[in-house]
Amino acid sequence: MEGMLSTTVVFLLVIFGTLAAFAMRYKRCPSDKILVIYGKTSGGRSSRCIHGGAAFVWPMIQAYQFLDLTPIPIDIKLEGALSQQNIRINTPSTFTVGIATEKGLMENAAERLLGLSLSDIQNLAQDIIFGQMRVVIATMPIEEINADRDKLIENISNGVEVELRKVGIRLINVNIQDVTDESGYIDALGKDAAARAINDAKVLVAQKERDGEIGKAQAQREQRVEVSSAMATATEGENRAKITVANSDADRRKQEAEAERVASAAEKVQAAEALGEAYASEETAERIRAKKEQATQYANIVVPAEIEKARIETLAEAEAEKTRRTKQGQADGLKSMMDAEALGLMAILQKKAQGLGDIVQACTGDPQMAMMMMITEQLPKLVEEQVKAIS
Repeated sequence: MEGMLSTTVVFLLVIFGTLAAFAMRYKRCPSDKILVIYGKTSGGRSSRCIHGGAAFVWPMIQAYQFLDLTPIPIDIKLEGALSQQNIRINTPSTFTVGIATEKGLMENAAERLLGLSLSDIQNLAQDIIFGQMRVVIATMPIEEINADRDKLIENISNGVEVELRKVGIRLINVNIQDVTDESGYIDALGKDAAARAINDAKVLVAQKERDGEIGKAQAQREQRVEVSSAMATATEGENRAKITVANSDADRRKQEAEAERVASAAEKVQAAEALGEAYASEETAERIRAKKEQATQYANIVVPAEIEKARIETLAEAEAEKTRRTKQGQADGLKSMMDAEALGLMAILQKKAQGLGDIVQACTGDPQMAMMMMITEQLPKLVEEQVKAIS
């Protein structure tokens, strides 16, 4: 039992030790470094380079180191470099380099830079840069070096980077601080360029001033033309607006006059119709009053006259009958008296008839109107006689 327990403990210790050894040999690569595994590698390569990620390093048969990717600034105080015209120039510059991370270049760095410090790498790169700058400057004329700095930097970058890549280093940045020479040729070029620039500037300024004056004169002329055209357009527009307003006012006055005429005519027509209706009403009223007056006159004149006539006739007949009966014997005397009375009565009646004729003529020849007037005149007497007869 004890032997089995010991075996188990040993087995667990072996497993734990294996796992611990595995964990210790499993290496992770930071982003600012390159993991270089060398020793027994697959494919017969001298090393295996990893940028980012992790890898297992076998014990005994493999080892590892890190290459630092920190950028390395290098100050290059290049002095006395010969140009194409054999004029010595000074080109102080600053280069920034770093270990490359591209495939193939990392292997170059692992083969040539592994184990070197950053200062050793800096010195190596400085020597390469010095040599390549002298080569590049020797291929360029001093005028081009002084005038075209971009081309100088491009040529230096191309020449330097080719050599740096051979050792696994890449060029990050190039800064040419200045370009000078001991003979003063560059200063002379600068003064000549400055003089030409000043002269060109003066000519340009004169041309610009001339162009400015010409442009100003043209602008003023165009302004006057535009202002005149605008004023003419504005005047034309104002005249058109005034014409439109005048036409509108004329149309308005015409329409107002027409409306006033129509309204006045309508008012007159309405007034005439109202007056006609008033006249018709008055005529109707007059006719009613005439008829009423005619009836009144008939009642006041004709009726009493007829009553009087009837009474007189009755009285005459009664009197005649009485006289004939009582005085039959006195017929001749009475006849004469009666004839006289009859003649008098006839005269009276004729006068009354003449008066009635005058009344009829006064009533515009209307007999009924005359009768009404006569009745109206005799109505009080008839009423009186009726009252007497009743009483």
